[in-house]
Amino acid sequence: MKKAIIVGATSGIGREVAIQLAHEGWQIGIAGRREELLQSLQSEFSAEQVKYAVLDVTDANAPTQLQVLIEELGGMDLYFHCSGVGSQNMVLDPDIEIRTAHTNGEGFVRMVTFAFNYFKLHATKDNPGHIAVISSIAGTKGIGVAPAYSATKRFQSTYIQALAQLANMQHLPIYLTDIRPGFVATDFLKDAHYPMLMEAKPVAQDIVKAIKHHHRIRIIDWRYRILVSVWRLIPRFIWERLKITKR
Repeated sequence: MKKAIIVGATSGIGREVAIQLAHEGWQIGIAGRREELLQSLQSEFSAEQVKYAVLDVTDANAPTQLQVLIEELGGMDLYFHCSGVGSQNMVLDPDIEIRTAHTNGEGFVRMVTFAFNYFKLHATKDNPGHIAVISSIAGTKGIGVAPAYSATKRFQSTYIQALAQLANMQHLPIYLTDIRPGFVATDFLKDAHYPMLMEAKPVAQDIVKAIKHHHRIRIIDWRYRILVSVWRLIPRFIWERLKITKR
């Protein structure tokens, strides 16, 4: 039976992916900061199939807590990183920017490097490891209304690309998947009115397919694949004069 660890499973995309994998028979280890939500998700299945751990990716002890969860689960085939924060910050409040960098940068590296080194020791050609992360289409260009968010999402995509190269250099049986959703109706966007807003459940279905097919990069959905293609064609001097807002 396949085993997946999902960090950031208390709500939104992480929770939906956990539910779908559990329904498909995976054993799941879920982690996040809010214990009551983790317990609620576990209660939908069984304590044998779904284990949980309370952890905060910004805490230096988070990898130790993750290791305990892996041992309780009996191993790990997939590490899915869905933990992150994001805010519009046009007033450039430094506390918001630093908190975003702390979670999406430092916390991301802390957990993903642990997963990579775990698979370096335990993955085999017949049973490869898989690291999948939620970045964002926001990492395509610097977005003025959310500087730290777009910058940290670009960082995450670049980091995963570097790990994919490192895995090949070291001949490691590790798959890397960078999942870049568009706007999804989660707690992040609960007060916003974005165009082309997607629901978490179909997004999670697309993510599960991408994981099963070991996609290297997956932009969700087809409308955002077109949008991102257009964004990439816009010259810098034009992009920096655009007004991109939530309305």
